Amino acid sequence: MILNRLSCSFAALCLLAAPALAGSPQDVYAEQCADCHGTGRLGGIGPALIPETLRRMRGPKLEHVITHGRVATQMPAFADVISAEDITALAAWLDTPLEVIPGWSPEQIDASRVLNPDYVPAAAPAWKADPMNITLVVETGDHHVSVLDGDTWDVLDRFATPFAVHGGPKFSPDGRYVFIMSRDGWVQKYDLWSLQEVGRVRGGLNSRNIAMSHDGNWLAVANYLPLTLTILSTKDLSVAEVHEVKGKNGTPSRVSAVYQAPPRESFVLALKDVPEIWEVFYGENPPFHGFVHDHRDEGPIGYDEPFPVRRISLPDVLDDFFFSQSYEFVMGASRDGDGGQVVDMVIGQKVADLDLPGMPHLGSGITWERDGATIMATPHLRDGVLSVIDMKTWETIKRVPTLGPGFFLRSHENSDYVWADVFFGPNRDAMHVIDKQTLEIVKTLRPVPDATVAHVEFDRDGEHALVSVWEDDGAVIVYDAKTLEEVTRLPMRKPSGKYNVWNKITFSSGTSH
Repeated sequence: MILNRLSCSFAALCLLAAPALAGSPQDVYAEQCADCHGTGRLGGIGPALIPETLRRMRGPKLEHVITHGRVATQMPAFADVISAEDITALAAWLDTPLEVIPGWSPEQIDASRVLNPDYVPAAAPAWKADPMNITLVVETGDHHVSVLDGDTWDVLDRFATPFAVHGGPKFSPDGRYVFIMSRDGWVQKYDLWSLQEVGRVRGGLNSRNIAMSHDGNWLAVANYLPLTLTILSTKDLSVAEVHEVKGKNGTPSRVSAVYQAPPRESFVLALKDVPEIWEVFYGENPPFHGFVHDHRDEGPIGYDEPFPVRRISLPDVLDDFFFSQSYEFVMGASRDGDGGQVVDMVIGQKVADLDLPGMPHLGSGITWERDGATIMATPHLRDGVLSVIDMKTWETIKRVPTLGPGFFLRSHENSDYVWADVFFGPNRDAMHVIDKQTLEIVKTLRPVPDATVAHVEFDRDGEHALVSVWEDDGAVIVYDAKTLEEVTRLPMRKPSGKYNVWNKITFSSGTSH
């Protein structure tokens, strides 16, 4: 129940002297919450209050947040406004699914669009840093992003974002613009040259991530609510297309994630509820004429129809993907099961099984060369292990034991090491550094005891590794990537992901995309 604007906070604070309320959770919500979070719990200037959002919130439980507020945010305490019994009932009600899945039409999306009237596009960067070595740091503690000079580590700007940024920012091909998405569907466009927000639009009501076309013209938004894929114009954030997502048998599905496949000029969708992969083409000449079907499943369609959809049937649901560097193969797994499979995107069929127990997090996988072969490594969300796979045979060639389940894995073409966090469990303060050739842990860093230490990004040349101390009074620690010695610390508010312009726009094999 996080309020994002001072106006909401002030209105709530004015009620502190009011007597405790009694009534149904719906009545309490309408009186105390709806102005900021929307009459249908789908968000407004505050975030959506639905299970898909609330269950992903890290930190205090919802009942505690309603009672005591959240430090350093615009969310006030309601202990003197709402009775303890009503707070308990309200929290339970907010954690129940909506009775009706709402729609979010192209007209509603366009109506949500807000362009910054003060934005002035700069003719050249307003700073003297290397534009290809700019790194963004997402600070989840107070919903901001810091813009770092990757050579001096100076903060060039720090700007507010929508609530709960998720899925990783996406840069335009020239590195000038960045697009940032929040869990409640807002997409923000920011000009790194001008250091100004261009505008924002709500592409969904509860969203998973975004992907940008390789030509920089289109932005795809993967949605849980409603069950759609939204495609926006990157130029002005207007709606180009909204695809309703249903399987071949008519079963509706959430979109777990959307990925860019540059050589194929397409977006690839991981679906949560049906055993299919969707490929949505944005190029002028979609391949596979005989295999392309539209979302109404009425058979092959012509190339003159925008964003045609190809659907690949699978033996099982796959909702987490990793692509080969050529984008010819996709490795997939389900968060609900063990193992995985390899799908050949050219022929549209499963071609191999993967031995991946322990809920692999393929979305954080990386590749590198070893003994003349390309290998891939992935962390696991349930087991303390990294799996290393030969990308030609699809066999698991080694499992590297770690101090606990991890979430992120990173490297760089110019680095000899892989960096793997231990995101879950008592050893969350550990960061493993692994030799790419021996596949052995050479050092385990513990820069802040008992703190969550996670997510690594490299500078453009791979000379420095940036590590997040994922705490409210946290920091980004800069390490020498060769000596593994600390260079400097940059205080941050619960920093999470970090994103270097060059590494992202060149599709470095050491980072996820």
